[in-house]
Amino acid sequence: MTWSEMQPLLEQACRETLIMVGWSTLIAVVGGLPLGILLVLTDKGGLLQNTVVNKVIGQIVNIGRSLPFIILMVALMNFTRWVTGTTIGSEAAIVPLAIGGIPFFARLVETAVREVDGGLVEAVQAMGGNTWTVVRKVLVPEALPSLIASTTTTVIALIGYSAMAGTVGGGGLGDLAVRYGYNRFESGLMWVTVAILAVAISLIQFAGDAAARALHRRGGRSGVAPRLRLLKAEEPAAADVSKVA
Repeated sequence: MTWSEMQPLLEQACRETLIMVGWSTLIAVVGGLPLGILLVLTDKGGLLQNTVVNKVIGQIVNIGRSLPFIILMVALMNFTRWVTGTTIGSEAAIVPLAIGGIPFFARLVETAVREVDGGLVEAVQAMGGNTWTVVRKVLVPEALPSLIASTTTTVIALIGYSAMAGTVGGGGLGDLAVRYGYNRFESGLMWVTVAILAVAISLIQFAGDAAARALHRRGGRSGVAPRLRLLKAEEPAAADVSKVA
């Protein structure tokens, strides 16, 4: 197969992969972010401590993460048909990709939020901040570099999932590699597909790392935390001076 024959096929496959990964990442972030934060808030010692809710959410996330993606696709076929009207194509593949990405991202969010300094939370509470204020002003901003890194990891994982979706008619680069590279023995096209995926993943990882480092330098955990700790340390000292006076 010549390059002129490969080019339109590759362009269409890249568009389908971009659509699948883009929409599924958006849904995974929107669904996984609150789940991950709730896992922290409802845990023992959390601001909304609730053992039952924490266990239920944790089990749902664990079940979602434990299923291999190819099995998840098959299990969700009826649901996918109900949502999109079909079980093949890039639109149909978005459904299992998003559902598989939500618990994956939720666990990464949980890990990122747990790393936030507890002293910051206590400081905001001492100033009268409620749970929503703590989440909005402390947990999310302070964990943002790690959240960016988690999003990068999720995008890369979903690219791999989308390639697997191609084996069952999901479209995209995976479908192209199977239909032409495997079934028709077009090894050249298959290796071009592999190269495109490798380059795309490398660029995404580079961009995600750069964004996380930039956010960390601008503030992140290293900027606000020392100032609040200094403020808390100065208050007792000021009190001691007033007593002496």
